[in-house]
Amino acid sequence: MAANLPDPVAKCVTILKAASNDTEKFAALFMVTKLVKGPMCNSACKIALFEAIGFNFLKRLLLTSDVPTDCPPLVYKSVAMSVLSSFCCEKELASHPEMLNNIPVFFDIVQQADDDDFDDYLIIVSEAYQCLLSIASYEAGQNALLEMGAVSKLSEIYSQQSFQTDEALNILVSLASRFGPAVWQSDDPKPFHALMNKIALDFETDQDERKFELCGIMYSLLFNCQKQVVADTAGEESWKGSIYKGLNDILTSKIGKAQRDPALKLASVIVDVLGVEWCLTDENKPRQFFLLLVQLCSIEVRMQLEDKNFKNVIDNAELVSACFVFLEHAISFIAAESNSDTFELEQKEKQQIYTALKGAFAAVINVLSKLAKDSQSKKDTKMTLEEKVFVCAMVRVLAAWLAQETQAMRNAIYQILPFILGFANDTFYAYRARYITEKVRMENKSQAAPPEQDPLSQIDVLRLLLPALCHLTVEDQARKILIEVKEDEVLHECLAFHWSIVHYKKPPIPKSERMKVKKEPEKELPAKLLEDMKDSRAAMISICNIFMNITVLEPKMVEESGTFATILKFLFNNLPDLKNIPENLVLHGNMAVFGLLLLKQHSKRVNKNDFSICRYIQATIRFLWDAFNVDESCDNSLVVALSYKEKWMELMELWFLGMQTMSAVLGAIPWISEFAIESGWVQGIVETLNKVKIGGIPSNTKSAYEDFLCNLVEANNSITQVLKENNALAMCRKHRFMELGKKLFGD
Repeated sequence: MAANLPDPVAKCVTILKAASNDTEKFAALFMVTKLVKGPMCNSACKIALFEAIGFNFLKRLLLTSDVPTDCPPLVYKSVAMSVLSSFCCEKELASHPEMLNNIPVFFDIVQQADDDDFDDYLIIVSEAYQCLLSIASYEAGQNALLEMGAVSKLSEIYSQQSFQTDEALNILVSLASRFGPAVWQSDDPKPFHALMNKIALDFETDQDERKFELCGIMYSLLFNCQKQVVADTAGEESWKGSIYKGLNDILTSKIGKAQRDPALKLASVIVDVLGVEWCLTDENKPRQFFLLLVQLCSIEVRMQLEDKNFKNVIDNAELVSACFVFLEHAISFIAAESNSDTFELEQKEKQQIYTALKGAFAAVINVLSKLAKDSQSKKDTKMTLEEKVFVCAMVRVLAAWLAQETQAMRNAIYQILPFILGFANDTFYAYRARYITEKVRMENKSQAAPPEQDPLSQIDVLRLLLPALCHLTVEDQARKILIEVKEDEVLHECLAFHWSIVHYKKPPIPKSERMKVKKEPEKELPAKLLEDMKDSRAAMISICNIFMNITVLEPKMVEESGTFATILKFLFNNLPDLKNIPENLVLHGNMAVFGLLLLKQHSKRVNKNDFSICRYIQATIRFLWDAFNVDESCDNSLVVALSYKEKWMELMELWFLGMQTMSAVLGAIPWISEFAIESGWVQGIVETLNKVKIGGIPSNTKSAYEDFLCNLVEANNSITQVLKENNALAMCRKHRFMELGKKLFGD
């Protein structure tokens, strides 16, 4: 290798290797410091010089405090750091194991930056930071920094020191961007909050360009934080207020794009972490900052999307995506009924928000329309991964809008519906594959490195689109499109996937461990799994609603559909196994009533000997039976059961539809009436209503019961005798069930 080196470098390498002691080698280092800064010293030269010097020698220079009396006290350390910082700009040397082993030494130097007044020492600190920054530029260095606890050290340096601490922040941002939330290895959020408190205070008080640099740094740290941990512990931390004041100052001033962009991104990510409530902290004008952000984000979306080539749009994808995130949170917050008492908009403000959002979503729809047309014409259909991720971001925010807005721009929505469904379906399949793979890894306690994740697998956009599809399936044209693209088949797969999460089964225990496990108390399910189960319940409820709309509005198609026949079998098999817990009540009602609607359409295919239908009907009867009881403690009125009361707004329509559909099913499948007798439900209805005082049944509930009992009598003659034996005459007289009375006792 030496033969290929320039003569001065080759000569220096020879001298270094020939040095018989540290003193001779140190003398040669002065030649090295000049060479590495010269034009002829390329990567190969630096590697040759580094190997000739030997890292152990440089480490001895860094650590020794024993210098000759006539030399400056930092001479050894200064020369060593000068050499190392020159070498560190080469990837091979910055990632060299010996260089990485020296990370603690570099940290020792920078942690003493405020302890020494020597100008020479500040130069050494600068060179140590230069080495750390170079190391943090490469994967091996990033891994080493994380393993050696660099995050806590860097946080401490910025929080407590003054000299060159922005370099510490830059390294932190580099690590956060590389590792995401995993960079905060401990669940203790105190170091994160301490760091944010210091940065945010600087951000609030600085009035120069650094203010906007800190915007970007805080955006990166919050974007990659442990969001739930931070949100749960942010409480009284000062950084929330400091960022609010700093952003308010920026966004209410005359600023250009370079200042506005980082401010909007920071506002978006803090709302993503802390929620919209963070915007409403001004006691005098609580809504003003929120309304300002809605306007600014909506305008930014229009500016970046309108009349732009898609390739140009992608150049600002990060900024636009940040605006999407804020708008999604804003729409959900405004729509939430739970916020209506604390957040009441004036009519003028509502109109301003609607106008702003409509303009933004018109721009989103326009971009998606162009992409849909290109896709149909096979023009430029090959998208990069970055472009696909951005399209998913557009579909996601549009899904939030469509879940609330059921009137605007319908024709444009119909035109892009097949395209957005295609993208949403792709993310569902990718998300499902990743979820199943991770589940298998967890159950097998795999130690292998996880496979590289597809960015499209991180968010199931179809899941987010479900509430919007509930509205769209009511509209004739949208429903026709859904059927044409066979979205019902994808939604069936989606239903089965979410059921696998809701109906979680613990992995089988090896025989050798079964006795041990029996003696241990049952472990609580992990918080992440409980959150997934909650979300999947909501997803299944939405899918049931979508399917119910299609079943009611497209009866012939459903009757002839093999997919819906398979879904009915799915409901027969799985509803009885749904755990009888309060969290599952609304899902139970949706699965039961959807099953009844399908059963009515597929009555010709039902087999009386199919045991699964027996179990399904029993589970459905349980839902309908348990909804009401007698308030014997007060005035003997018929009241909603306590277990149903909290969710009655979601359950009420289901119960009435269930009673109505059960009545219709009895006409098509009369033998189902036998379950009503065998279960004791018929007898239970009469017994309960006989206890209720005159006028104690709401009129709509009374009609539902009477209509159901009348259909029971028509479906099965033996019901008449059962009702009479259980004193139905008294019930009919007491509550004026005229139609039922005629069927049982004649005129």
